[in-house]
Amino acid sequence: MYVMLSFLLLGLSLSAPIGPINAAMLDRGIKRGFVHAWMVGIGGMLADVIMIVLIYFGLVHFLTTPFMKTFLWLFGCFILLYTGIESVVGAGKLKTEGYKSEETLAKSFFTGLIMSISSPLSILFWIGIYGSVLAETIAKYDRNHVLLYTGIMFVGIILWDLIMASLASVFRRFLTPRGLSVISIVSGLSLIGFGLHFGLKAFHALFN
Repeated sequence: MYVMLSFLLLGLSLSAPIGPINAAMLDRGIKRGFVHAWMVGIGGMLADVIMIVLIYFGLVHFLTTPFMKTFLWLFGCFILLYTGIESVVGAGKLKTEGYKSEETLAKSFFTGLIMSISSPLSILFWIGIYGSVLAETIAKYDRNHVLLYTGIMFVGIILWDLIMASLASVFRRFLTPRGLSVISIVSGLSLIGFGLHFGLKAFHALFN
């Protein structure tokens, strides 16, 4: 029971740090509601599943080669800058109800998926955290327990996605249009900041 609880808390703690996905969920939530925010989180979680499968089967080392890391820095930079600028530009449209229907659930989902899977930080993060946890768990338990505990960890990630989507939905319901615009601008600037960081990493990788 203690091990299961520890993996649940691990899932929550892995999702909690402020990053591109949380910023994007907050932005989608205040503009389009709970479901859009949650779909961004689900897209990000699918990317996490892909990372974990690659780590489990030892295939993730391909993604850490200099060429792939540089490509992912550049691609992540483009995605984050595009999403961030879109968020800032669209902040002024929050006063109109029609803005809610301008984006499909599929787009919100793929935004989260691409944003997460194109991030070398995410890859290195999962290698460092889940890779070490996996090695320790395999040393103590059989494969069925490893799969069970990994599943419990994902329950924690899902819980955090629900919390973030609900929080964004609450902001949308109770804040004034001006307040929502401010949050959207801050979220957008946060995404742009992450994008510039990724671009700087790509620049150093290419020219150093």
